[in-house]
Parts: sequence; structure tokens; C-alpha cells
Amino acid sequence: MVWLGAGVAFDVAFSAAGDAETLARTALGNARIDVVVQPVVRRRKRLLVADMDSTIIGQECLDEVAARIGVGERVAALTERAMRGEIDFAAALTERVALFAGHPVSLLERTYAEAVTLNAGARTLTATMRKHGAHCALVSGGFTFFTSRVAQAAGFHSFIGNEFDVADGKLTGRVNGPIAGADAKRERLHELMAELGIARDETMGLGDGANDIPMLQAAGLGVAYHAKPKVRAAAPARLDFADLTGVLYLQGYRREEFVQG
Repeated sequence: MVWLGAGVAFDVAFSAAGDAETLARTALGNARIDVVVQPVVRRRKRLLVADMDSTIIGQECLDEVAARIGVGERVAALTERAMRGEIDFAAALTERVALFAGHPVSLLERTYAEAVTLNAGARTLTATMRKHGAHCALVSGGFTFFTSRVAQAAGFHSFIGNEFDVADGKLTGRVNGPIAGADAKRERLHELMAELGIARDETMGLGDGANDIPMLQAAGLGVAYHAKPKVRAAAPARLDFADLTGVLYLQGYRREEFVQG
């Protein structure tokens, strides 16, 4: 056993994984400890592709916008069902955004300033991976108004998202252009692999909602982060308890190698 962070994370080497994860989880019982079994080869990733809402930040941005105009419960219910994979993502997004029609763009500025916060470890995750040559990309089914700001605050190289349709300084209640959802996230992963010359097993996907599943399954290591049940079941790995520095421990980084962003 090798400690990566004293009292927080450690490695145990196996000659063959077998059913080591199941055995470990059974032995641990209800202990709040994350377990991930993975190959040692190319463990440190050169590309991180991460979801934004409830992954890099602690909020769902559309829910926060809705709460400020009196339709918070209605929108939050749609968000929850979409993230659980119970309803179509694009249809749910369209229905939620329609409720914002007629409200000023300043509502978005207010929401970002009042509500949006980075999850613990977000800056450390990107700063550490960047120092070691990795590209960090934020890929969201949300909106670039927020992804652009969160990407800068958290230290991502690049970002994608949807665009609010705006006329005369007000939201029209429509999405401008095709909706970026699950397929767009997976496609962005593949685009960056090709652009940067990075192999699949050198990539990591990180997300919590059903629209992240194709991306998580396409990455070299897909990690369900504090995720919905459907996502935890579909992803190759999961972190249920650790903060975002757990993503560094998964890659074999020691605590003393962390870079504070």
C-alpha cells in the first residue's frame, strides 16, 4: 500500500484486477470510501473533458435562473428528470428556456454573481493537470454565458455550450442554433483527441448526468462524479464521496504534487 495523501487516498497494486473492486466494496460495507480499479499504464491523463453543472460547479445554472423569476420548482423538476435520463435532454432544455422569455439578459449576470460557485478542488484539479501538460476542456449542455465564465474561473483551456437567443437585450425563450447535448460532448472529446494527437487511454471524462454517459464511456477513464444512479451504473469509474482532488488521486498524483489554482 502506498499513501498518495496521508489519511485520504492510497494505492494498492494487483497483478490482475479480477473482481477486486467488488471485493473491496463488499469489505468496506457502508464506509464512505471511493474505490476505483484501473490499469497503471497511462494512468496520468493528457486530456480532461468535464461537465459543468453539479460537477465543476455546485449548481444547475438554469435552476438558479428560474429561482429568480419564480419558476424554480418547475424548472428544477425538469432538470432532475433530464439528468436522471427519464426525459429527453433537448426537449427538457427547450421547455425550461422557454420560461425565461421576456426577461433581461442582466438576469443571467445576476444569477452568476449571486449563485455560481466552484466545487471544492476544481482549481487544483485543472492547475495540477495543466502543469503536467494536460488540456482541460469544459463541455456543457448548459449555456456559454455561464461556461465561458466558469472556464476562466476554474482554469480550463476551452469550453463549449449552448447559446441563449437574445433580442433587444432580452431573452426570447429560445436556444440559438442546434442544441449541444450528449452527442456534442462525446464529439468534442473526439475532436480534441484528433487536434492534440492524444490517444483514447490518455483521456478522462468527468460528469454527473445522463447526458454525460456517452462521453464517459468514450473516454479512456470515465468518472461519474457524485452522479445520478443511471450514470454511476454506466460509467467505468465513480467518485461518490471525494471532492474534485479525488480525480487527481485517481491519476496517481501525490498530495505534494498538487498545484493550488
